[in-house]
Amino acid sequence: MSNLWGGRFTENTDSAVYDFNASISFDKRMYRQDITGSIVHARMLGRCGIIPQEDSDAIVKGLEGILNDLESGIISINESMEDIHSFVESELTSRIGDAGKKLHTGRSRNDQVALDVKLFARDYIDSLDSVIKELLVTLCSIMENNLETFMPGFTHMQKAQPVTLAHHLGAYFEMFRRDRSRLSDIRKRLNLCPLGSGALAGTTYPLDREFVAKELQFNGATVNSMDSVSDRDHIIELLSALSVIMMHLSRFSEEIIIWNSNEYRFVEISDAYSTGSSIMPQKKNPDIAELVRGKTGRVYGALMGLLTTMKGIPLAYNKDMQEDKEQFFDAADTVINCVTLFNGMLSTIKFNKNIMEESAKKGFTNATDAADYLVLKNIPFRDAHRIVGELVLLCIEKGCALDDLTLEEFKKYSSVIDKDIYDAISMKTCVMKRCTDGAPGPEAMKKVIAQYKNYLS
Repeated sequence: MSNLWGGRFTENTDSAVYDFNASISFDKRMYRQDITGSIVHARMLGRCGIIPQEDSDAIVKGLEGILNDLESGIISINESMEDIHSFVESELTSRIGDAGKKLHTGRSRNDQVALDVKLFARDYIDSLDSVIKELLVTLCSIMENNLETFMPGFTHMQKAQPVTLAHHLGAYFEMFRRDRSRLSDIRKRLNLCPLGSGALAGTTYPLDREFVAKELQFNGATVNSMDSVSDRDHIIELLSALSVIMMHLSRFSEEIIIWNSNEYRFVEISDAYSTGSSIMPQKKNPDIAELVRGKTGRVYGALMGLLTTMKGIPLAYNKDMQEDKEQFFDAADTVINCVTLFNGMLSTIKFNKNIMEESAKKGFTNATDAADYLVLKNIPFRDAHRIVGELVLLCIEKGCALDDLTLEEFKKYSSVIDKDIYDAISMKTCVMKRCTDGAPGPEAMKKVIAQYKNYLS
């Protein structure tokens, strides 16, 4: 066991306490961020004359060697160390001698870990943004190919009015586009460098914090050292955004699960993204969609866990805050995997267009258009509403759609109905007439898709 703080202690730490306190089992994944931050810190120390330039150069060279060796697998992280910071400093000192002990001049683990987490979160946001963009590309492609794929739109889980698959998926495009915007906002807010804040009260060394911030591509340095080391707002914000992303994925998954059911048969999920039953040979289960739906609660749990951890912590740093990483890392992995797998599933789904259109017809989604037809024939809307309701009741008794009624049957309920009723209530007409901005009509959707393509480019 090795630590960075033994001088004041006369007894060894109990091994169970050491293990309970250690974080290397999970913070080791920040080795790249930790070494990158340390390289810039060491360069700044030499540049400001806080340590000799030759020591600064030796530290930088040593750290670069450690990073290269870790990346290539020549060495592995020693998990008997307390944390990733202890490992890096110990490895550095073993390579370059006492000069390595000067690396920690002018900083604390408090501002060091705050930096590492911000760098990790920033890298993660960029990676997640990329996979969400891939999902949006898939959605846009499906939309473009389904401008006239008619299907029922729903309210209260009841078939309501006819829409198109393009229009339905466009709602999810909007959701995921907002998710990208949220991630971008969070990235901007977190992009201030905490290094140089020390344990909580800055340092007496003449650090050049702006140099460090610029070299690490931050927009500047944080302005309050106490806030800098005790701030986890960016992780809470990010977990909140991840929860919203999972909520959107879960809603989409729920619909795919319903559409995949024997009763709907709107979609057929590729074998590559389905599983079978160990006992029922006929089964083909939508496991990816179900797992995405299930893992949503896991991400919500991470958000609530960290909010609960942070709610009673006085300024500045407290060890409770070590609990941020495991929850964040787990949620981060969960979301990026869910988005990636969901996109793979969606891109290989087959949509049963005829069944979707027939469902819209049998669900009387053109009933409102039938009422509008009567209104245009000078029938008061309330009377038109009643007449169509009676026609729907007749269809239910007959087991048919409105489109299947004969002209004579229509006329029994209103003499103004003529043969033009069939064109007026066809799925194509019902959708084509809805051409206002944001509506499912093909011309309106073509404008939207053009905007989406421009956005994605």
